[in-house]
Amino acid sequence: MNQKCQWQESIYKIIKKHLPMAEKDLQKQINEINEKLDEILACATQQRLRSAMLDDLLADLSIVGKDAFRSTVTELEKQGIELNVDDLKYLSFKIIKNLDKLTNTVSAFESVYDLLHDLSPVAREVIIDFIKKLHEFEKKGYFSFFADMLKVLDKVVITYQKMDFENIPEYSIWKAMKELRTPEMKKGIGFLMTFLKNLSAEDAVIKKALSN
Repeated sequence: MNQKCQWQESIYKIIKKHLPMAEKDLQKQINEINEKLDEILACATQQRLRSAMLDDLLADLSIVGKDAFRSTVTELEKQGIELNVDDLKYLSFKIIKNLDKLTNTVSAFESVYDLLHDLSPVAREVIIDFIKKLHEFEKKGYFSFFADMLKVLDKVVITYQKMDFENIPEYSIWKAMKELRTPEMKKGIGFLMTFLKNLSAEDAVIKKALSN
């Protein structure tokens, strides 16, 4: 009987010793389960909010799409344009069928854009040099010279058109020498001589500059 009481007492001590540890483990597991449940509840709440936002977005897009469709139909009716549904279907299928070609076209445009982007500094320098050269030509009088030459060519063309080639008079040497003494011929000869003289002087200056 004493041995039985001692055995029962030992079992009671063992249970009493390990019971708090079991309770702590159980509480820890309960806490972990509660934390996981909170996470699941938070994810479910976020998913519900996302679904609600997506539904609102789809509803808004539907409204906007319907309004755009009505506006497009109204505008087409005003312009007297009729759309054939079969043509639209054919066009849609044609686009879908040639998506690879459209993709290649877009890629080609991207390549051209990249090339232009890379060449933009070079093109900018070329444009700047071209503008500088135009300014240099303007300072040297190229533009005014060409303007004067156009005026001269206009006069030549007008004079040529007014000439009567069937009734051109004959000139003897004496008459030609006499014509050279007229103010008009003297002025023309003076212009020609002055031009040649200045041209020779400018050529001499250029040769001297190159030799130095």
